[in-house]
Amino acid sequence: METWKRNLYVLWIGVFFTAASFSMVIPFLPIFLLQIGVHEHTEMWSGLIYSSAFFAGAIATPIWGNISDKYGRKPMIIRAGIALFFVYTLMAFVTNPYQILALRIMQGLLSGFIPGAITLIGTNTPREKVGYALSLISSATATGMIMGPLLGGGMAELVGNRWAFASAGIIVGFATILIVLWVKEENFTPSKGKGSIRKDFQLAVQNRPFFLVLILTLIASCAIMTLEPILPLHIAKLGGTSEYASLLTGFVISIPGIASAFFAPYWGKWADKVGFHRVLFIGLLGGALGTFAQILFSGIIGFSIIRFVYGIFFCSVFPALNGLVVQSTPEEFRGRAFSLNQTSTQIGAMIGPMMGGFLGGFVPMQSLFFLTGLLLLVALTTAYLNTRKYKHSVEKEVVHAK
Repeated sequence: METWKRNLYVLWIGVFFTAASFSMVIPFLPIFLLQIGVHEHTEMWSGLIYSSAFFAGAIATPIWGNISDKYGRKPMIIRAGIALFFVYTLMAFVTNPYQILALRIMQGLLSGFIPGAITLIGTNTPREKVGYALSLISSATATGMIMGPLLGGGMAELVGNRWAFASAGIIVGFATILIVLWVKEENFTPSKGKGSIRKDFQLAVQNRPFFLVLILTLIASCAIMTLEPILPLHIAKLGGTSEYASLLTGFVISIPGIASAFFAPYWGKWADKVGFHRVLFIGLLGGALGTFAQILFSGIIGFSIIRFVYGIFFCSVFPALNGLVVQSTPEEFRGRAFSLNQTSTQIGAMIGPMMGGFLGGFVPMQSLFFLTGLLLLVALTTAYLNTRKYKHSVEKEVVHAK
């Protein structure tokens, strides 16, 4: 098997389990807090603990990206995997919410597994296969993040909440061992410049195409996470008093992830032929229309079908954005570029639930679907206008040069 293919398949497994373990705490965290004696302000603690990892990750990710450009992406992935193994395992022994909060902050600060994997794939895959590879690895992230709550709830039901944390650590540890043994980084050019987070941000702002990708990533991430706090309640309401209400809710939430697992590779292959911009436009448009369409369905079957259709289109967005990161940045800046992009994702993932949770107390669910669809249309319009403007300026430069 070719090295780039082996890297892709092994890293897919690692990224899936890392993303799943990152989000699998969601279903049983409030229950776990009650079990350890947190009977006051439980919702506040739950929200604070969940968001803290994203906040810490947004701060730390650019630092790890800078280091990865100097010492390699594979060492960075292994470091993050080992750190996550210890953090998740220690979660099984906590006795108060302060310990959980501290470990979640450590989890965010020591992150770097997923951006490291994406960077390694982006720099060690043949150019004509980059779209396919990035789509496949992005499908692992999306599927893991969406399947995580279902996996976490199931593990908590089978072995208890504490062992659900420990099992996440064991899974990530196993994935890290696979990477040590099977992943090979053949193409790496160390960055010779002195690392500076401030300088990295300045370079990002000066690089207009890349800075646009950061903005679009933040908007898209914020949009999809806006619905997270109250979507389970909406699905439970549509499903009625089903005997399997919890299982049904978890399944419906996971449907876009299932669509992503099936269709993301096809979007990637098409992006290699027609370009990442076109795939991004179609994905954002389909995602916006699919979000608006969810307002129209009051039955669980119709709602589930439209969620699947929405997932078919939206799963192309983040792989296309990752492809544009590759196209718009030099190789020696690639690790820092993907880390900055991951920071945008985490900031959006932090703002979205807070915005959705706040607005959910004042406006009906349909209004939040409308807001999410509107955000995706804003992203689409921003991408379209800036791409046209950029292409027009390039054409003028070519004509002037002649």
